[in-house]
Amino acid sequence: MQDLIVQRPQGLYCPPGDFYIDPWRPVERAVITHAHADHARPGHAHYLAASQAEGVLRSRLGQGIRLQTLAYGQQITHHGVTLSLHPAGHVLGSAQVRLQYRGAGGGQTWVASGDYKVAPDATCTPFEAVRCDVFITESTFGLPIYRWRPDTELLAGINAWWAANAAAGRASVLMCYSFGKAQRILSGVDASIAPIIVHGAVQTLNQAYRAAGVALPETRTVEEVSDAGDFKRALVLCPPGAAAGPWVKRFGDFSDAFASGWMQVRGARRRGAYDQGFPLSDHADWPGLMGAIAATGAQRVIVTHGSVPVMVRYLSEQGLQAGAFHTEYGDAAVEEQSETVPQAPTTAQSGP
Repeated sequence: MQDLIVQRPQGLYCPPGDFYIDPWRPVERAVITHAHADHARPGHAHYLAASQAEGVLRSRLGQGIRLQTLAYGQQITHHGVTLSLHPAGHVLGSAQVRLQYRGAGGGQTWVASGDYKVAPDATCTPFEAVRCDVFITESTFGLPIYRWRPDTELLAGINAWWAANAAAGRASVLMCYSFGKAQRILSGVDASIAPIIVHGAVQTLNQAYRAAGVALPETRTVEEVSDAGDFKRALVLCPPGAAAGPWVKRFGDFSDAFASGWMQVRGARRRGAYDQGFPLSDHADWPGLMGAIAATGAQRVIVTHGSVPVMVRYLSEQGLQAGAFHTEYGDAAVEEQSETVPQAPTTAQSGP
């Protein structure tokens, strides 16, 4: 039986459907799981994504991209392959790609999950387990040491850190990804403590989230702050690159922190020399990965980007047919560049 998804130099390819999923080289037809820059790259002729992702995709790739959208669960058929998108719970508009095909060797169903998390998140549609024969899973935090604490506990820690700094007349600079992580933090912090100031890259995504109906507190960019005293009490959300440059100097004496799943490991915070580390991730932890895989009922699991050898070995020991795809996902440098460097207008290659 022919595999429904294979590796090619351009990315993950569906041979009978003649399209790619999250390709990293320019292609004719790209199905996009979500708008993080390592999965949604410029230069494709046609894009397909979940309806909820439209605003963030256009804000990052340009308004002129040729984009077709599907509601979650809506089916289309292309060259005999039935395709539908299902919530991944990762960020706004994130989706798992379900493919069903009945070729000469019989029917099969594959699901490419992209990035996903199973923990609750007020800023995106919750993860939906999709039954399939073959499941392609990420493994960003695919080690047993990664077990997330509840958001309520982490956000209470952020609020306490911010309130103590504000009382001392010190800004609280919290580094995080502009897309997804920043909005998740904003949706849960106590906005009554002091003003919230965000980097321009965060504000652009905030606008896309609000347009999609996600409730966020008031946020201002530095250019919109009229009272210099606000700089000394504010919660400041910015991408890591901004905190390393001149942009952050206007806040004077500040306390810094980093929100990332990598903060689960004490050495990561120590190497970064942050005042605080908050282990908040938009990816599934080890129990989340194992639970999601089990819920699909898949007997074959293909592991991508992350702790691939560990996951493959463990899943094989559990009696599953486990393998791996080599991908170019999980590149933090690609995502950070997209957050600090404005996107150029989309060319005709990507447009209608």
